Amino acid sequence: MDEKDFALYPYISGASLHVKSLGMSLDRLVTSRAMESARVRGKERVLQAIEGELTKPNISSSDEQKILLELLSYPFSRILVSCIDDAFLTRRYCLAEAVASYRLLKMQKHDFLMEFASDFEVYPDESETGFKLHFSSYIRMASSLKAMEWKLVNRKLRHGNVNVSKEELARLLQELIKTRVEHNLPMAVPDELAEKCEPYLKEIREFLEERKSTFGESEFESVETDLFPPCVTHAIANTQAGVNLAHSMRFAMTAFLLTIGMSVDDIINMFGTSPDFDVEKARYQVEHIAGSSGTHYKPPSCSTMQTYGNCYAPDDMCKKISHPLNYYSRKLWFKKRDAQRNSGNQTAEKPEPVGNTTEE
Repeated sequence: MDEKDFALYPYISGASLHVKSLGMSLDRLVTSRAMESARVRGKERVLQAIEGELTKPNISSSDEQKILLELLSYPFSRILVSCIDDAFLTRRYCLAEAVASYRLLKMQKHDFLMEFASDFEVYPDESETGFKLHFSSYIRMASSLKAMEWKLVNRKLRHGNVNVSKEELARLLQELIKTRVEHNLPMAVPDELAEKCEPYLKEIREFLEERKSTFGESEFESVETDLFPPCVTHAIANTQAGVNLAHSMRFAMTAFLLTIGMSVDDIINMFGTSPDFDVEKARYQVEHIAGSSGTHYKPPSCSTMQTYGNCYAPDDMCKKISHPLNYYSRKLWFKKRDAQRNSGNQTAEKPEPVGNTTEE
């Protein structure tokens, strides 16, 4: 691998050794005027991770300045993540770095992938359809992937090896990359260096809080599970029973629960019994629906639910509404009305129809 590869994959051992050979200290990285561009790019890496997609630049082997910039921005981004020391940020940053690498790796040639894998003590051989991995390496790489397709029992095992495609190998390597990026995060950053990082941290903190605040924003005061529409109640029951929901129903249920105020973590825990459950993939998808991409998705209308075959056992209330959120709003209104009547107070205001929804 050359310096360009070190810049694109800055967590590999060769990249670390190259940075050490430059004689670059943390103090110089944080304080030197010459390193300002690297610090700005490091901040950008963290902001992109919060946004949901970290992008890698196009780099040629002859562009020494861009190589150095990208290479040094990585340790500075880790310093920034460590200074903030927020579990959500750390998890999101590590996943974003790994996913960005996966997108590059799946386009690489076979010999590059084999050399890259060896840095993680994985030694694949080429096969007619892609690669073959020793089953012990496969188990180590796939252990965090919960989808049934990754289970060893569902793979063909021949002479102790598992066959994988090029894209599958890149996906397996993504898991090892994430683990390596997570290593030693958050780091211990000296107080004097953390103070000098403050100008870069302010924007990150503000953006982080803005993004986190969208997860769980709701016009509803509380989550009343007994007032859910039949379609959502049925989907939750199936999820808890370990039934694998259709993607369209999983989206609809998740968007509904987020909109009425259920937290991201509570929804992820609900999916834990699904047969294809992958915690990192589930978190990414739920946070995306919740608004990490800048768009807070609302659940689909009743007509869309019917189109996808997700309308289940409609009751009398379903006949009077056109959206699952309208169902929930009306049920809440009736519950409050009955409670106020029992206490002698006036009736609550009628709910407004739900509109301006953004569907998947």
